Amino acid sequence: MRTIAIIVAGGSGTRFGAELPKQFLELGGRPILMRTIEAFGESCEKGDSSLDVIVTLPADQMDLWQQLCEKYAFSLPHRVVAGGETRWHSVKNALAAVGDITGVDVIAVHDGVRPLATVGLICRVLDAARRDGAAIPVVPLNDSVRQVAGDTSHALDRSSLRAVQTPQAFDARLLLDAYRQPFDPTFTDDASVVERAGHRVTLVDGDPRNLKITRPMDLALAEYLLNQDA
Repeated sequence: MRTIAIIVAGGSGTRFGAELPKQFLELGGRPILMRTIEAFGESCEKGDSSLDVIVTLPADQMDLWQQLCEKYAFSLPHRVVAGGETRWHSVKNALAAVGDITGVDVIAVHDGVRPLATVGLICRVLDAARRDGAAIPVVPLNDSVRQVAGDTSHALDRSSLRAVQTPQAFDARLLLDAYRQPFDPTFTDDASVVERAGHRVTLVDGDPRNLKITRPMDLALAEYLLNQDA
């Protein structure tokens, strides 16, 4: 079996107020994006599938990424393709670069700034996608939630709601077919694209530690969690 992992990394670092894009900031002494790629490498080392990694980056960040790979002696094989205007366009560009999918059973799509995805989580999602065609990790909501409409709002039953994480994994042909649909700004993730194409998505248990690093406090928490595992 052959697995393709598309790692979407298109952040600018604006919300961080940092000079570097957030995926290049250090976590435990190495750039976040490197740790994210390594998580997939470890999962396939322990499984029975070979792995191809495609990383999407803004075109103006590719040279910097190459410099970082040299600086940190990062040698895990991967390809880099230019991202697009939105996450959907970036995934579309990555799928166009896949080429021959002979032997590919699953394509996973993962946020470049979710570096703490465990081998167990990744394998759980990949196995469910192989079984059912499409799988995503979800976690329960801890906070109360309200739906807002203009000046009014009302409480929602959080027991029926879930927060969605990545990686999201799909049968290779199913995902390629789904991305032949025209872009719609209401697409929120890959699962929404696949559902629009008429396919059911299986939910699997996510991991609260699989946080998406978008703000400085997220990076501080990720550092803490990484040190706890050391």
